[in-house]
Amino acid sequence: MQFLLRLSSFIDRINTAVGKSVTWLTLIVVLVSAINAVVRKVFGVSSNAWLELQWYLFGAIFLLAAGYTFFVNEHVRVDALAERFPPRLQVWIDIIGVIFFLLPAGLLIFWLSIPFFQQSYDLHELSSNTGGLIRWPVKLLIPVGFALLCLAGVSHLIKCIGFLRGACPNPLKGSGGPSAEEQLAEEIRQMAQAQQAATPVSKGR
Repeated sequence: MQFLLRLSSFIDRINTAVGKSVTWLTLIVVLVSAINAVVRKVFGVSSNAWLELQWYLFGAIFLLAAGYTFFVNEHVRVDALAERFPPRLQVWIDIIGVIFFLLPAGLLIFWLSIPFFQQSYDLHELSSNTGGLIRWPVKLLIPVGFALLCLAGVSHLIKCIGFLRGACPNPLKGSGGPSAEEQLAEEIRQMAQAQQAATPVSKGR
C-alpha cells in the first residue's frame, strides 16, 4: 500500500506541475485574443494563424488541466444525494465511478486518438484555412490530456482504497480549506456587506 501511495503522490506531482504551468496559457490566450481583436478592428487585418493559435491554446488549457482539476477535486460533481451519505460510502461511489466510467472512457479515447494524431503527423497535416497552422500538435493534446486524466483517476483510486484501509486521509475532503464555490460565496457576501455599509441610510421625516 505504501508503494502505491508513493506512486499516487508521484502522479499528483506530475499533474500539479502540468496544471500550474497551463494556467499561464490563460494569460497568453487573453493577450492573443486582445491583439487579434485590436488588429482586426483598427487595421482591418485578420490572420488565420493567430485565430487558430487562440483556439489551440484554449484546447491545451482544457485538455492538459483536466487531470489537475480532477486531482484538486474541482471537477463538476452531481452529489446532491451522495453528500448525505457516510464518508466511506461516498468513497465507494467514487471507486465505482473511476473503475467503471472514468478509466474505461478515458483509456478508450486515449487509444483511439493515437492513430488520429499519428496520421496527422505522418502527413504533416496543415489547416484547411489559408495561412493556418499545422494540425498535429493540437491533435497530440488529445492523447496527452486523456493520459493525464487517466493517471489522475488511478491516483484517486489508490487514495480511495488507502482511505478505506486507514492508510491515508479521505481524498474527497481535499486540503481542508474552502472550496472554490465557498470562496466565491464569501467574496459575494463581503462585497454585499461593503456596499450596504457604503450606502447612506435615509432619515425618516
